[in-house]
Amino acid sequence: MARAHTAEATHGVDGGDGRRYRSGHSGSRARRAFGRWGGEGMWRRGWLLTTLAIVLTLAFYLHSEIPNSIGNLGSLWETFLPWGGVLIVPLLVLAVLRRSATALIALLLPTLVWVNLFGGLISDKTGTGGDLTVVTHNVNAGNTDPEGTARALVDSGADIIALEEVTGRSGPAYKRGLDRSHPYHKLTGTVGLWSKYPMKDIRPVDIKMGWPRAMRATVETPKGEVAVYAAHLPSVRVQFRAGFTAGQRDGSANALGEAIADEKADKVVLLGDLNGTMNDRALAPITSQMRSAQGAAGNGFGFTWPASSPMARIDQIMVKGADPVSAWTLPSTGSDHLPVGAKLNLTD
Repeated sequence: MARAHTAEATHGVDGGDGRRYRSGHSGSRARRAFGRWGGEGMWRRGWLLTTLAIVLTLAFYLHSEIPNSIGNLGSLWETFLPWGGVLIVPLLVLAVLRRSATALIALLLPTLVWVNLFGGLISDKTGTGGDLTVVTHNVNAGNTDPEGTARALVDSGADIIALEEVTGRSGPAYKRGLDRSHPYHKLTGTVGLWSKYPMKDIRPVDIKMGWPRAMRATVETPKGEVAVYAAHLPSVRVQFRAGFTAGQRDGSANALGEAIADEKADKVVLLGDLNGTMNDRALAPITSQMRSAQGAAGNGFGFTWPASSPMARIDQIMVKGADPVSAWTLPSTGSDHLPVGAKLNLTD
């Protein structure tokens, strides 16, 4: 009887239908798994991971306090701030492998802060309607197909098109491609505006570069006059010795912000390659007084650069006195930037 009982416990029991069922093993596996996680050990392990989670939380929450005195580190972090959420994933994996309940709970902190910062961008805020469609595109000085790029911009249905990095060689091609649909135009240095509606009060805007890379015009739309700025702020570089070199860009942002602050028009639209994201404190002279169309009426982050694998939105449509209805990125052209578009409501 003892042997029979042992055999039955080891090999299983008859379920009454001729099949035998193994017993005890699944429960043993669960108890072993819980035993590895359970007890005081799961709270004592993973303090290094917990510390890293707290540091990441502070980097998100206090991003504007990270100093720029060393290689503009603060602006560099803010440029790619949305991607900081990716750092949570390896910490989560390590916390699970380390079987640390403390680290797992600590990782809730950077997750919640990241969601608070960017959760609103993930949702689709696209609306319908709109009085004015605008598009801006850094067409790239080395673009080998300006004619195709111009056709793509015309096909977007934009009422106003701003171009940056127009060269002496490519300028005639863009004029040929855009003038028929957008007869009112002005090219100032390497930036230009093409409009379906009449333009006046056209002038360059001094952004402290020594040559024209920004301009301003009053566009007479069916819904009233709109001051439209087209701008291309200086490029930034990430260098091993110098860090994030953005001094000239920052000075130009200040100058552009001052020009917009002095603008007398009630409705203002800024189109251009600002070589910076909305999170970058260096653009505060601009972002503090204008709204991002993508942030207000887009779907997702709307990254624009580099076009082959976008990682940051440095091409912006910003407004003051107008309401964005929808915002989007256009398909890739021959440029290393993606074009961006927006529909705006000009009615008070």
